[in-house]
Amino acid sequence: MTILNIPGTQSTPTISADWEAGLLKMDGDSYPENSFEFFGEILVWVERFLAETSRPLRLELQLIYMNTSSVKAMMDIFDMLEDAHVRGRGVRVDWYYHPRNERVKMLAEEFREDCSFPFEIAVQPS
Repeated sequence: MTILNIPGTQSTPTISADWEAGLLKMDGDSYPENSFEFFGEILVWVERFLAETSRPLRLELQLIYMNTSSVKAMMDIFDMLEDAHVRGRGVRVDWYYHPRNERVKMLAEEFREDCSFPFEIAVQPS
């Protein structure tokens, strides 16, 4: 499971994870019926990557909307990144948002407050 590709749907983001590149991307809306089930594979991928490699990990987000249970799953991912960072591991988040979607920007800023690793919030590239 070094490469993880989950096609997006109306209620779930597209997930693309590349083990060799150390890159996990999420793009789209996130309000799955069962967030625990949907994010399970992603959490396992991140956990394995951090345990089995020494390479940096970059999380690139272009999320439009997240429901409460998706926010919880994202908090779990950020907790793993924070733990890795505290142990000296290179991790970073690049969160892109549409300039008319201030809600997502505010959510990203709330997440960033709890993280000590590099966490950039920027307008989505066109």
